[in-house]
Order: sequence, then structure tokens, then C-alpha cells
Amino acid sequence: MNIPKFSNIPHSFHTELKQRISEYFKEVGRSSTGNYQLFIKAVVLMVSFALVYTHLVFFTPAVLWQVLESILLGGLVAAIGFNVMHDGAHGSFSKYKWVNQLAAFSLNILGGNSFMWNVKHNIIHHAYTNVDGVDDDMDIQPWMRMGITQKKYKMHRYQHLYFWVLYSLLYIFWVFVLDYQKYFKGKVGNMPVKKMALNDHFVFWGFKIVHLFLFVGLPIYMVGFESWLISFLIFTLVAGFVLSLVFQLAHTVEHTAFPMPDKITGKMEDEWAIHQIKTTANFATKNKLVSWLVGGLNFQIEHHLFPKVSHVHYPAISKIIKKACEEHGIHYIEYRKVWYAVVSHVAFLRQMGRA
Repeated sequence: MNIPKFSNIPHSFHTELKQRISEYFKEVGRSSTGNYQLFIKAVVLMVSFALVYTHLVFFTPAVLWQVLESILLGGLVAAIGFNVMHDGAHGSFSKYKWVNQLAAFSLNILGGNSFMWNVKHNIIHHAYTNVDGVDDDMDIQPWMRMGITQKKYKMHRYQHLYFWVLYSLLYIFWVFVLDYQKYFKGKVGNMPVKKMALNDHFVFWGFKIVHLFLFVGLPIYMVGFESWLISFLIFTLVAGFVLSLVFQLAHTVEHTAFPMPDKITGKMEDEWAIHQIKTTANFATKNKLVSWLVGGLNFQIEHHLFPKVSHVHYPAISKIIKKACEEHGIHYIEYRKVWYAVVSHVAFLRQMGRA
């Protein structure tokens, strides 16, 4: 399909929002990027990850501790992705470009590829959220049906029951399958990937090898195949499930929209900012622990409207955005608790499997 086009409105809702948010940062005299709280959190997460990894690989804990530490390692991988890599990739972690690049580069150490992530997430997903055929985050076919425009198979009738299995496999497939598919096909879904520079190729292959050494070769050598396999499966399945669930709760729930462009003109019905609000949902925004752990991604509306603003500012700017939505009669989708959003997501999957 052709790339969708959004209306170019001179005095758009997005323009008004940008003015209000800009005024807020001027009033409080703060930078829109990360602050000392984010930097401390990043250090805590990275050091914790290094300590748990080291203990698992070099000190061979008893089975019970091995299982518990492997679960913790999976949670730390997800937390680093949410808090460090994600802000860095959007250029919001720090006011210094090299610091952002370093934060984003953490994805390469953990087995992903920052180049492919930038194309898939920053360029495509953030521009064309929930547009089937463009937004690759919706494409879990044929295993799951994530929109009414996708083909329905008999097994989808039960997707609200088996989704957790597929979500758990995300991290393994991301690292060992999906990145390679994008690399060799030169596409993210149906969208072409921009040409990779020589350095991008070196980073892709070099850090895939580094990841294999750190998370496969070295652990097998130190603790043996069986012990490694137990820890590897636990931490990757935990990381995969947490990563999948947080991102799915933001876009695939009962009240989010899945608009498609006009078949003839390719134009979307709404301007870009309103499209983002209609296709995105917040959850548990009053829960400070959830916000801390998921890097503010429970404030997904704020993130999609202002991806270059660090997540540490989302609680403050959410009040401004919510007020603007009320003034313009725009529905601001929000679930008060995590489990409310989970229930809505399961209901959405059931609806897509039977509609």
C-alpha cells in the first residue's frame, strides 16, 4: 500500500499543544530531556543487570536462586529497554547527542539492533500508529489478528487464551529471527529500510556476535548447557512477555482506533496529533512504581505526541494535554489501573478473534 498522508493544517491541534508544552518548560525553567533522577535510575538498572548476570554466570547459584535471579534478569532487561534504550533512541535521555547514542546502543548489547529499531519504532510506528499494513507492531500474522482489516483464521477464536505464549517469545524471536529478516529483506513489514552505511553493517554483525558470546557461549562454558538453558529460557521469556504486554496495552485495547487511509487519495481522516490520541491509551498513570519501572510508557499518549521529551516529564505535561483534549472535545483514553488495561486488551483480542 502507499504511505498514508496526514492533513497539513496551518493551525493544527499539534501546533497548539507544542506551544503549550513549550510555555510550560519555559515557566519551570527545565530542559525537556532527562534529569539527575533518570541518570540515577539508569545507573541502578545497569549495575543491577551486571551484578545479576555476573552472579549467574560466574558464581553458579543454587537452583532456586538461579530461577529467581533469571526472572529478575528478564525484568531488568525490559526495564533497561523502557528507561534507558527507549529514551536514548528518541534523543530524550540527555541534551547531549553522544549520551543519547550511548543509551540507545544498550539495545545492541542486549541482542537487538538499534538501526532496525529506529526504522521500525521511531520512523514507522510513531508516524503511522495502528495503521494496518504499515505499522509493523500490528503484524503478528498469521498467529494473531490485531485489527478488523486483517484476515481471520479459526485459531484466532482462542487468541485471548494463548496470547501470553506468543508474547513471551517476542525477545527470542526479535534477537534471533526478526532482526535478520529485516536485514536480508531490506524491509520492516511492507516498508523499505533506508540504505545501511558500512558502519551499520559492522555494528549489526559485530554486536550479534557479542550477544551470542555473552548470553550463549560464555554461560554454557561456565555453567554447562542445561543450567544455561534453564536461565536463558526464563529470562528471555520474562523479558519478552513484559516488553510485549506494556507496548500492547498502549495501542490494542477496546477503545483505541485502527484507522485506514482513503483507498484513492491515501489520506488519513485526522491530522497527525489527533490520530495519535485516538490510537493510543494510557494506564496506571497515578502509580509511581509502574511509571518508574516502565519508563513512563504508561503515559503513552504523551510519549507519542512528544517523543523527544523525556518520560520523567510526562506526569506534568499530561495535565496540559488532557486539558487541551477536553477543550477540543477529543477523547483521551486512560485506564486507571494496570489490570483494567489488561482486561481491556484480553477483551479486544477476544473481539478480534470472533468478529
